[in-house]
Amino acid sequence: MRSVCMYFQLHQPYRLKWFWPDDSKGFERYFDVAINRSIFEKVARKCYLPATTLLAELVDQHEGNFKFSVSITGTLLSQCEKWNPDVLDIFTQLADSKRVEFLDETNYHSLAGLFDDKNEFREEVLEHHELTSDLLGVKPQVFRNTELLYNNSIAETVSSMGYKAILTEGVDQLLDTRSPNYVYKAKDCGLPVLLRNYKMSDDIGYRFSARWWEEYPLTADKWANWASMEQGDCMNIFMDYETFGEHQWSDSGIFDFLRALPGEVLDKGLEFNTPSEIVEKYEPVGEVDVGDFNTISWADLERDTSAWLGNDMQRRCFEEAKMLGPYVKRTNDPKLISIWRHLLTSDHYYYMSTKWLGDGDVHSYFSIHTSPYDAAINFIAALLDFKTCVFRKLAEMDKE
Repeated sequence: MRSVCMYFQLHQPYRLKWFWPDDSKGFERYFDVAINRSIFEKVARKCYLPATTLLAELVDQHEGNFKFSVSITGTLLSQCEKWNPDVLDIFTQLADSKRVEFLDETNYHSLAGLFDDKNEFREEVLEHHELTSDLLGVKPQVFRNTELLYNNSIAETVSSMGYKAILTEGVDQLLDTRSPNYVYKAKDCGLPVLLRNYKMSDDIGYRFSARWWEEYPLTADKWANWASMEQGDCMNIFMDYETFGEHQWSDSGIFDFLRALPGEVLDKGLEFNTPSEIVEKYEPVGEVDVGDFNTISWADLERDTSAWLGNDMQRRCFEEAKMLGPYVKRTNDPKLISIWRHLLTSDHYYYMSTKWLGDGDVHSYFSIHTSPYDAAINFIAALLDFKTCVFRKLAEMDKE
């Protein structure tokens, strides 16, 4: 192994409130400002502020030898602007270091990439690109889709938009006997693809504090030694940023692990590279082909779309939201379009998942609902009310 490519995902959705028609209008008619702010402030205190401060210190300490990449959804960036500009300032410090690469994604962490027509997907990606440029002063050149959702048509669209690479999951069935520790290229369009090494990523993200794990406790030296013994060009470590302080609490030792990790990795003769550097440094060794109708992700054991579209409730809600899109667009009302796009955020559908075995606790994380059935009923109630608002607007426009 020669290179370690670390990537962190940062996202908080705007969760729906328990919907009941009242006199409120616009965004606050559907989304619970108080709950969303409370969750944001908790995660900022436990994760965003301490983790980003530490990472900024490590970038300075290692004099440019420690590099990594992040993507921050537009929903989280907007929450930072409204509720804690200090979080936004420290993200800007990372951008100013020139050692951290920021990636693009859909602005709303949405499922728009699963639409047959990719126009909405393109618009959301461009919106994210502009927002990241305005707030952080960077222009991302590499793309990661919501939850690393990937298929051939998504890759082709991303390639046509001029991105130099895309990230996704190193799914065993996709790779067969191949290793995720190389650069690959997408079928037909040739877009470079970086595949997540899920075992080495999940050793930190999921198993770090698991006392049942035979490798517990995990130390930075132990992990770096494993990394040095991996075969390949680049080991892609992709994980949720909330790993540091939220999923793995501070008293687990996760911040001590993070503080020691860059030095241990560098001492093993490895180097840190960003995704852009990886695709410039290494040539693709093979092709990634998942077929237009087979989509992979980094979610759950199945690593497909079943976390969001695995049951009838999820599929019905998603189809209803998708079909409403053309009518929302016809209104040309920015507020209505924004509400609709927030209803496409993947978290709403994730909370409806009935995949209890092994993954149930994950699916209920940060959900206001007591069950996936409540989540589906609440979503469809809000959506139907919103649909009424949209058609009322269209009727008013027809009278003019």
